[in-house]
Amino acid sequence: MPDSENKIKPGWQGRYFEDFEIGDIYRSRFGRTVTEADNQLFTHLTLNTNPLHFDAEYTAKTKWGQILVNSTFTLALIVGMSVPDVSENGMANLGWEDVKLPNPVFIGDTLYCETEVLSKRESKSYPEAGIVKVRSRGINQDGKVVINLTRSMMIYKKGHSPSIGGFPEIQEG
Repeated sequence: MPDSENKIKPGWQGRYFEDFEIGDIYRSRFGRTVTEADNQLFTHLTLNTNPLHFDAEYTAKTKWGQILVNSTFTLALIVGMSVPDVSENGMANLGWEDVKLPNPVFIGDTLYCETEVLSKRESKSYPEAGIVKVRSRGINQDGKVVINLTRSMMIYKKGHSPSIGGFPEIQEG
């Protein structure tokens, strides 16, 4: 199929340092519904022993009346949802700041991520990368913000990231 090679279009490669502009806002392509299995697995993997995250009888007696999703799962999910837009070409995460949880997340909530570019600058120590700072918000199906955070990352410049795999050469026959 040599003629079809001319029609092959590359998939999304992520943003490089040069692609970021201050003030740009990226919204996650998909929402993600939080399941009981997500919360249980994450809570037990991280040895979080607060019964708010796994004991329905206990939580029935609390202000919430139901199991609360582990907040560090919420953090991990929202950061993960932002990766295709902001850090797929990241060299390193440099830090998370000002993590705020203004509203709870419950099992069955669907979360969305919105990320705004706050700043960018050249790296002083790595000429092949720059530093990008963003603010991400996790928003539930009702439009309530459930998490706000600021994140700094070192992002490769175009032509400097390691190649990401590659599609195998097709062997005919």
